[in-house]
Amino acid sequence: MSHKSPTISIITACRNAVSTIKDCILSVNHQTYACEHIIIDGASTDGTQDLIAKLASPSTKLISEPDRGLYDALNKGLKLASGDVVGILHADDFYAHDSVLERVAGTFQEKKVDSCYSDLLYVDPANLQKAVRSWKSGAYRKDRFYWGWMPPHPTFFVRRSVYETYGDFNLGLGTSADYELMLRFLFKYGISAAYLPEVLVIMRAGGLSNRSWRNRLNAHRTDRRAWKINELHPYPWTVLAKPLSKILQFSSRGAEFRTVIPWWPVD
Repeated sequence: MSHKSPTISIITACRNAVSTIKDCILSVNHQTYACEHIIIDGASTDGTQDLIAKLASPSTKLISEPDRGLYDALNKGLKLASGDVVGILHADDFYAHDSVLERVAGTFQEKKVDSCYSDLLYVDPANLQKAVRSWKSGAYRKDRFYWGWMPPHPTFFVRRSVYETYGDFNLGLGTSADYELMLRFLFKYGISAAYLPEVLVIMRAGGLSNRSWRNRLNAHRTDRRAWKINELHPYPWTVLAKPLSKILQFSSRGAEFRTVIPWWPVD
């Protein structure tokens, strides 16, 4: 494994995200560690493309064309990525400070791991200074997957060689595609992982899989399929424990997270 500083690619998939993607792009542009930012736009019609063009840095790559949804777009981005390490930052998300990628690069260089992840903070979409949920990941142990554990996907940085070896997102898993990918990489194939015990990513609350009981039930079913297609055998309670673990994220908010002040001006 190389001892040089790793290059980093960040992939953002979006469609009609004109109201949020500015924060995402600015948080990447202001990083103290240079990166390649690949934005895959699903043929937006609301001005998203124009905004991206306005904010793009020299390292931004934009592809705008119809796709089959979020994970198809992310797979397109993976094929374009040239960095040693790949991270995913959704259009609704942004980095917590300007040295996030510096912290990530240092972790890969110093610990010689295949992946790393951190904590994540959810904020009120109408008030980015109001925290509503704190996701403290904790140190990785393989058996924690049996108890509903998973790292927050936007904080999960992985060597590109891992994707090349073990595959990309499974488009048949719907909103569980990120869970299946992390289950496959970490649990099935046992890639190494380092935990950074700090908030590196801030996310607007209101994910697709949690917007209704129907969506949550569908996610429950596809979570179970994620184990099955990998020929893995969860405990009877494993898949149910995954959504239940989120309840603790609401009750465990730390005082230091009650007010969030973005480090760049937001219009």
